[in-house]
Amino acid sequence: MSAVLPEQLNIADRFLGDRLVDGLGGSVAVRTDEATHTYADVDRLASSHGTALRALGVRREERVFVVLPDGVNYPGALFGILRLGAVAVMINPSLPTATLAALIDHCRPYAAVVDAAFVRDVDAARARASQDLRVLVAGGAGGGHPTLEALATDAPLRTERTHRDDPAIWLFSGGTTGLPKAVVQTHGSYANSTECYAKRGLGYSSADITLSVPKLYFGYATGSNLFFPFAVGGSTVLFDEHPTPDVLFDKIERHRPTILINVPSMISKMLDHPDAAVRDLSSLRVVTSAGEALPAPLYERWRDMYDVELLDGLGTAEMWHVFLSNLPGAVRPGTLGRAVPGFRVEVRDDEGHPVEPGEVGSLWVSGNSRALGYWRDLPRSADVFRGPWVVTGDLVRQDREGYVTYVGRGDDALKVKGKWLVPAEVESCLATHEAVVECAVVGAVDGAGLTRPVAFVIARERRPGLDDELREHVLARLEAYKHPRTIVFVDDLPRTHLGKVDRGALKRHAQG
Repeated sequence: MSAVLPEQLNIADRFLGDRLVDGLGGSVAVRTDEATHTYADVDRLASSHGTALRALGVRREERVFVVLPDGVNYPGALFGILRLGAVAVMINPSLPTATLAALIDHCRPYAAVVDAAFVRDVDAARARASQDLRVLVAGGAGGGHPTLEALATDAPLRTERTHRDDPAIWLFSGGTTGLPKAVVQTHGSYANSTECYAKRGLGYSSADITLSVPKLYFGYATGSNLFFPFAVGGSTVLFDEHPTPDVLFDKIERHRPTILINVPSMISKMLDHPDAAVRDLSSLRVVTSAGEALPAPLYERWRDMYDVELLDGLGTAEMWHVFLSNLPGAVRPGTLGRAVPGFRVEVRDDEGHPVEPGEVGSLWVSGNSRALGYWRDLPRSADVFRGPWVVTGDLVRQDREGYVTYVGRGDDALKVKGKWLVPAEVESCLATHEAVVECAVVGAVDGAGLTRPVAFVIARERRPGLDDELREHVLARLEAYKHPRTIVFVDDLPRTHLGKVDRGALKRHAQG
């Protein structure tokens, strides 16, 4: 069952303030290469951010952008915003100027907490946006804007009373094309998923140290690498470097995390690293994977290499975090696992009727982590949020034991020779070939106006005839119409703001 939550709830207290009440003020909360920071340290930093933002004029329910690298200032700013009863909107600091300007106009934030390294980018976006934006610089010179050091006071900041259904943090949907949708999530959603997935499902404890590949602006990491360890008195490792296998191996060996929050593309890169077999991952008790489906061969390679449990799951911004997952002791490779306790999933047809076990249909999910809807987008809100249910847009199949296998995104499906083709099926097939590191399949219209699948492939080694070899590999395993007519070898795949493959960019490339 879902968590029982009090009507009055502010997650700034639930994840931070209550740890001081528990007597854990002196316990380590944040670990960086430079220092460790206790819960009392983060609490003081949250008060500093909150009082500085209040001095800037931020009030209850107003939106504040967070444009920061991963470091101790991030939880300080996030919890400071929440203590004011304001709403945090977490932004990828590397967004192009045009995208950031569009998000400022769409979300209409009152203020932004910005690291000095990103002030110039934010100013450029402000100049293009029609919405005014006040900037608080945290870390470094202000560049003409007020700084945290100048506006903050040493006085403790009282947490405002908020309702469990009040907006807390906006997330952005993980779509692969266009401007991302702003998902309005509540205090209750964050508390509920923490109880259901982190505590009951993965067994987070005060002994856990977490390390994440995705950065904190991504809801998957906000939970797994901040809220979840804070909820139990554990600690998080934060770093601002771009994650690479070398960086991750070094951080794991230095900080000895027990939980690694990962994604399939990085799992593949770590396994392909020339020193993979000799790097020390013995501190890990579990690794999670989300963002994209984890192919069974990749799971097997990981278990053979490190003998550390790898748990694939699925979450969406609309339900904040993971609601469908393999759990310790109950892993079925190649699947997304079963519904996390506290959530309910169903597979339905286009008319909304449940399908038989094993049949492909749309994934519907319900539980107390459901968002309020999309900001300024009533039509899509009505389409996705249906009573207690969220229609995720994912195509899946579910067996009689409740295990769910990902098939693909409904909006990515292609009509080829009159039949439906789901790119994920072809991608999974290509991934079983030893030469393929990563791939993505999209549709392109040929000269006759017909849609044909095109595969973009990162190969371990490009050799003559590999494209024909890969086509034959798919033809031998799938129906003939599903094989890619064109294979394009690339060094990397374009990514969205959340690190997913940018299929829109690939489609444009395929048509160009």
